[in-house]
Amino acid sequence: MGRIALTLAMILMPLLSWAMNPEPTQPLAPVSKELKKQLIGTPVFIQIFKEERTLELYGKIGNEYRLLDSYRICNFSGGLGPKRRQGDFKSPEGFYNVKLNQLKPDSRFYRAINTGFPNQYDRAKGYNGNYLMIHGDCVSVGCYAMTDASMDEIFAYTNAALRNGQQEIQVNIYPFRMTDSNMQRHKYSTYINFWRELQPGYAYFAKYRVPPTVNVTATGQYAVNNTPVIATPDAASKSFLALTQAK
Repeated sequence: MGRIALTLAMILMPLLSWAMNPEPTQPLAPVSKELKKQLIGTPVFIQIFKEERTLELYGKIGNEYRLLDSYRICNFSGGLGPKRRQGDFKSPEGFYNVKLNQLKPDSRFYRAINTGFPNQYDRAKGYNGNYLMIHGDCVSVGCYAMTDASMDEIFAYTNAALRNGQQEIQVNIYPFRMTDSNMQRHKYSTYINFWRELQPGYAYFAKYRVPPTVNVTATGQYAVNNTPVIATPDAASKSFLALTQAK
């Protein structure tokens, strides 16, 4: 039985990984300009990819979220990896939520959206820092700086969504597009275990076009759709084998 379970695990684990983290076949196309104009006020969702220097703004159409537009990030600081302490000049990574009181229309950096760093996960890890924003003015010390024209549009859609009844907007910030090939490329990074906690959130949205539900466990881990993330491949393999043997 042990050999059979091991064989099944070797076959199925790559298939399960591919199913959860499909490689993109082509870049997503945004909706038409005409439809985009009509969607101001609809619920929105934001993804940020550091390595690609891209912010993606999505709007809800029916039961799924469609790409409204992609914006070039003018500047961010500190390279890849999470922000851990005040003064490390890093821009944050993780799962954040924005409410109406986090919008700063009169920011000295043109317009600003406070990401909400540190979130519950960050605080559990002892990370600290203040005023980590998405803003205009193209200057960053730990923030995500956009051109003023891009920030005008991003701010308009987030403000309209929150004033139209959306309670909070998810802002999911990733080091890169978290495909298996990109994860393999960065497998020796100091941050790989943290990035494995983020990957299921990316994969869920890529598959279903609905933002994932993200919570933080009592032990300080991200749980995507109420499933705590197993951060190491060895642990994942052992869990899968145990499940196979039990069945």
